[in-house]
Amino acid sequence: MPFAGPPLDYSVDIQNLLDVGLSRHPDQTALVSAEMQWTWRELDTVANRLGAQWLTMGLKPGDRVASLMPNRTALLIYYLACFKTGLVAVPLNYRYMNRQIDYAIGVSGASMLLAHAEREADWLASEQAGRMRHGVVTYGGPAGSGLRYEDLIADGPTELDLARRDPSEPAAIFFTSGSTGQPKGVVHTVDSLGWMFACAAEAFELTADDIVLPGSSISHLGSFMWAHAGLGKGVKVVVARSFEGDEILPLLRSQRPTVLCMIPAALMRLVRDHGATREDFASIRLCRCGSDKVPAELEVEFEALTGHAIDEGYGMSEVGLATLNPPSGRIKLGSVGVPTPGFEMSVRDDDGVEVPVDTPGKLFMKSRTLAAGYWDNPEETAATFQDGWIDSGDMMRVDADGYLWFCGRKKQIIVHDGSNIYPQEVEDALLEHPAIGNAGVVGVLDLLHGEIVRAYLSLRDDVEQPLDQEIIDFARARIGYKAPEQVAFLDQMPLNPTGKIDRVLLKTMAAERH
Repeated sequence: MPFAGPPLDYSVDIQNLLDVGLSRHPDQTALVSAEMQWTWRELDTVANRLGAQWLTMGLKPGDRVASLMPNRTALLIYYLACFKTGLVAVPLNYRYMNRQIDYAIGVSGASMLLAHAEREADWLASEQAGRMRHGVVTYGGPAGSGLRYEDLIADGPTELDLARRDPSEPAAIFFTSGSTGQPKGVVHTVDSLGWMFACAAEAFELTADDIVLPGSSISHLGSFMWAHAGLGKGVKVVVARSFEGDEILPLLRSQRPTVLCMIPAALMRLVRDHGATREDFASIRLCRCGSDKVPAELEVEFEALTGHAIDEGYGMSEVGLATLNPPSGRIKLGSVGVPTPGFEMSVRDDDGVEVPVDTPGKLFMKSRTLAAGYWDNPEETAATFQDGWIDSGDMMRVDADGYLWFCGRKKQIIVHDGSNIYPQEVEDALLEHPAIGNAGVVGVLDLLHGEIVRAYLSLRDDVEQPLDQEIIDFARARIGYKAPEQVAFLDQMPLNPTGKIDRVLLKTMAAERH
């Protein structure tokens, strides 16, 4: 039988997202970074002004406005201006190079691009950027260098008189990481974003006393969601301009956030930063980690340093935050938790039949946070979204307590002698070795076994490289036949644009070697 999270009986009005903070404490700080801060009143005024300037330039509701921005308060002001005016936000991954910029602008049909001046060479090399109707607005460039964000918000009208937005209208397009193919443009509506922000706020158990620090890119759905869930709840949001210790640690010390959200690779670097102390994390009541599998070693090291357990969760660009270990309930290390408010779930086999407890199957989800589909891609939309359910493509198992355990991507499962091997299980075993800093596991075609397991490894700092056979024996003692048959060491583990291990590239490397 399908299982569900608690009911969710309200959504956030994204067109008036700042109303709670404006009504409670308009002159207190709403948004802060190491270089800038805004009160609720100031934030509302500047978002109105930016939106009004865009409309004056000839942009109309429904037009797509792309961004190529690192984490800055300006990025959140851009989102708020889009929500207010009916423009569709199209955030691009800041790691995108000119070909990826070209692709995303071409797919979305964006009319304008807001971009940091340091990326000028890349957008100038993009054919699509040069064809946009309203061109490029730069951030951080020198005065007199064309149309600048700083000039748009410096002066102009601050009143917007707009009709209420239809809940079904597109509000944002997020591009997937492309881990299993060409990136797709996930279309979220006014309605789905409103429910998504409410779901995240309830799952995090946010109160008026919280301060939220989204410690990853606000151009990706995760920190985009955490930031807007906080603002919608009327709580202060802290913007980290980068995700290294020299940025995060001072923010922890000066702003004393209560909720910290990071991806595993960045959190691992923070935990191992020589300047990090338990006192730095004393204000934290919840550390949510996700976007990729959280290594067991990170869980141990984080708890030893901070005294807190990592709260692992699971989500997708298409649905937002789908599961989380309940912050005030039981946190099971290694589990991605239970369904969040408003979610219904089903774990099924290849024939669509519900699987028993503790049996891996494919996860299907239903929620009012569900995206409308993929932009200009009806075939992929029809294949993924079915009768209000989404086929996640991820393998999960559910234990007797209703907690979910991530097993891997369906397309990344390694079939060895007829048995399924989940890469994450092998990676977890390898990461227990004291010399291994990161691990990526893929399958390689084999005439006898179907596929064999090949592991790509990077070392921790200042350790000697162990012998391949030592690593294989180490893993075999823990997971038996699932251990890798082949091992290769890399100077640096390749990551995709969202910071996850790039298994597509590893698969290609393995195939070329084979």
